[in-house]
Amino acid sequence: MNLFTSNSSRLLTALTSLVLLGGVSSSSFALSPFNASYQFSYNGKNVGSATRQLAQNGNSWTYSFSAKAAALASANETSRFSLSNGQIQSSSFSRTSKVLVHSNKLNITFNPSSKVISTQKDDKARSFAWRAGVLDELNAELQVREDLKGGGLKGTYYIADAKSADARQFIKQGTESVTTPYGTYSTIKVLLKHDNATKSSIFWLAPQLDYLPVKMTHQDGKTSYSLLLTNYKK
Repeated sequence: MNLFTSNSSRLLTALTSLVLLGGVSSSSFALSPFNASYQFSYNGKNVGSATRQLAQNGNSWTYSFSAKAAALASANETSRFSLSNGQIQSSSFSRTSKVLVHSNKLNITFNPSSKVISTQKDDKARSFAWRAGVLDELNAELQVREDLKGGGLKGTYYIADAKSADARQFIKQGTESVTTPYGTYSTIKVLLKHDNATKSSIFWLAPQLDYLPVKMTHQDGKTSYSLLLTNYKK
């Protein structure tokens, strides 16, 4: 049985789940634009590729993620934000994902002046309370990286999705050497804590590459997927 045909929806989940913390100069709070490419594996098999790109225009930043598994599933995400004293201030987030001929869209707009976060998931619109420091699932990676550079992780990070801004925890688990197609790096190992005990997400961040994630793995029951760095440019 073809892996992609029988598990295409899980494959798309894998592509989008690897966004978080997927995309940190020892100079504190000094974000720098970059391009990074990854090998994408699903249940131990190399099935596609992914890219992350951070671009800057003054204090307006755009962070994008794109992943593709063969010709069957793809995901594209974009986060727009500004930066003040090491704290990301979210502006907007968008995601488009596709499995075969079926597609889904999510848009999030952050409105600090009116204290509201507005979302549109396909044809369903919602709104809920804005809060200081709220992030999206893509720029949360960058905030974690900046916090590590600044001295330590926060106890809680609030990340907005289609329905609410939920508290998440990232836990530092020491250091580890990781070998990738792009090279071998000494990394900081970080665990993303899930409420569901069957899920496990681990990220390896390389200080030598500005705390870029050089490896990411996610286990969800019997399903596993990962990203491994293949190229990096600043």
